[in-house]
Amino acid sequence: MHNLKEIRKNFEFFKKALEKRSIDIDFDKLKDLDQKNREFIQKKELLEQKKKEISKTQDKSLFAKSKEISSEIEKIDTQQKSIKIDLDNILSNIPNIPHKDVPLGKNENDNMELNKVGKIPEFSFKPKSHYELGEKLNMLDFDLATKTTGSRFVFVKDKLALLERALSNFMLDIHVVKNGYEEISPPLLASENTMFGTGQLPKFENDQFEVKLDENNNRKFLIPTAEVILTNIVKDKIVDQKHLPLRYVASTPCFRKEAGSYGKDTKGMIRQHQFYKVEMVSIVEQDKCLDELERMTTCATGILDLLELPYRKVILCSGDMGFSAEKTYDIEVWLPSEKRYREISSCSSCSTFQAIRMKARYKNQKNETLFLGTLNGSGLAVGRTLIAILENYQQKDGSITIPKVLRPYMNNLEKISIN
Repeated sequence: MHNLKEIRKNFEFFKKALEKRSIDIDFDKLKDLDQKNREFIQKKELLEQKKKEISKTQDKSLFAKSKEISSEIEKIDTQQKSIKIDLDNILSNIPNIPHKDVPLGKNENDNMELNKVGKIPEFSFKPKSHYELGEKLNMLDFDLATKTTGSRFVFVKDKLALLERALSNFMLDIHVVKNGYEEISPPLLASENTMFGTGQLPKFENDQFEVKLDENNNRKFLIPTAEVILTNIVKDKIVDQKHLPLRYVASTPCFRKEAGSYGKDTKGMIRQHQFYKVEMVSIVEQDKCLDELERMTTCATGILDLLELPYRKVILCSGDMGFSAEKTYDIEVWLPSEKRYREISSCSSCSTFQAIRMKARYKNQKNETLFLGTLNGSGLAVGRTLIAILENYQQKDGSITIPKVLRPYMNNLEKISIN
């Protein structure tokens, strides 16, 4: 969330910077509401001063005038509350400002490929999709999930369930032991304030699964990503600089309505309402964000290197970045059945944007209190990694060769075959 004073001081800068986001923001209304609010503040201060002066005189003939002033102050308070609601509504829906390194663009077609890694596999047969392979193995059951729950869910069974668990444990071990992240097993429900802190609310409320726990107005949501709950660990805190950076990792189910994805990826596991993801979160000094983003992205690509999966790294354009991000790298893995790369990880620096919403700060060596920098990244999306292994490691007979690094996590199994 942006500081209104900063917007007021650098109005044209904010306006031009946010035009790069290709979204419509009513800056004229924001400016008008801010002006009215400041006028009310000045008026209220003058009235309160008059009231104090009357009180000092002890003149009973002026008591009626004092009551009139009190009534005027109450009216101003009511008007200010209404203006504050409108101001907060506009401010809370304004996304982060793109970093100067971010390419200008409107959508995913304007994203910029940075590099490709790994050899794309060549097959002597037409490669099958992950859902064809999974159904033939009798280890992915979409029909049963539709019957028990609805569309965009799946039963993962037998050796593929073991592979899914192996992937999650493998990723956690690498991030904890090699990359220095602290493993967290967090709650899967987040409060309304927590969802606001990382930017899921209010703008993306339609994408969230809300859970009613009681009759009170304490709203709770299933987490769309562990980023939400891990980043809010520092909510309302002042962290000592010597404890930074903080690096957390968690493997959790994630829940999304995918409200804007009607008709997209309707087959298979690419776009599900429920999926597993290993999430990395970093909390750093505000001037260390971009260095940490490079480190985090390397941690994500390192998993793909170990799994020997071909991928590419992309920098997102200004119009395709997430709401809270200042800069984002997408890692996309090769899917033979589609003959294209698909997102498997997204790593973002959010600068101080989330920290301002969460009131998360730190004290530097000069004893100054500053807002923290926050970052998040998939390390990786477990379901999509499972998809990539099924498709890239498939054999002509429909069996799947297990990547060498995963075999210790799968009882030294080398191949998944039709039972």
